[in-house]
Amino acid sequence: MDLSRIMSISTRFPVFLIVLIAALVVSAVTTGCSGTQPVTDTNERRGEMSEREALFWAKRDSSRMNYTEADVEFMNNMIGHHAQALVMSRLAPENEAGRSVQVLASRIINAQQDEIETMQNWLRDRGRRAPQVHIDGLNLRISGGGHAHTRRGQDLNMPGMLTQEQLEELARARGRDFDRTYLTLMIEHHKGAVVMVQQLFSSDGAAVDIDVFRLASEINAEQVTEIERMKLMLESMGNP
Repeated sequence: MDLSRIMSISTRFPVFLIVLIAALVVSAVTTGCSGTQPVTDTNERRGEMSEREALFWAKRDSSRMNYTEADVEFMNNMIGHHAQALVMSRLAPENEAGRSVQVLASRIINAQQDEIETMQNWLRDRGRRAPQVHIDGLNLRISGGGHAHTRRGQDLNMPGMLTQEQLEELARARGRDFDRTYLTLMIEHHKGAVVMVQQLFSSDGAAVDIDVFRLASEINAEQVTEIERMKLMLESMGNP
């Protein structure tokens, strides 16, 4: 069937049937000209795909070996650092925080819980022990990981970590006083996380692992953004 005949019946058939017939004509012509694709070509293409796939997985596996002890230490420490942010943020609903602070605290909980799991999985994937987080009210314990014994939250010597006294001060606060205390302490806590990322990036050979680099960069961007947001929230509250 030639194209002129197809056009002549266009007024009697739906458009989609005309398109289908035209496609069949083109397919038949193409098949007649080119013939069946040689089996050898198909096998060669399959071979090329297999080689590419093998190369992809080889590179992926080798990247998992391309990490340093600084990367491991960063993951171990940031898990504990994030865990204290969970302790702080879980106080918001019961301490009558304002709506905007409760939304912020909920966002921090969701983001940092996910990042804790990511860091734990990164360590496990590389044959390392992942720290486990245990939270009971204000009491934070970190077990396993790169340490032989369980560590309490107040024993975690990292930038921006709150003392037990500061946590208790936050727990006693209510309403607007809680909002102001939470924002003030969380700003310092976030600044500590930024310092930890900077320390990682300044370590020789660290953050070459793409997963470490991506996570550390995301943490840095999140913390810096939230610091500015919390500063604005504090300013909007005015003087105590």
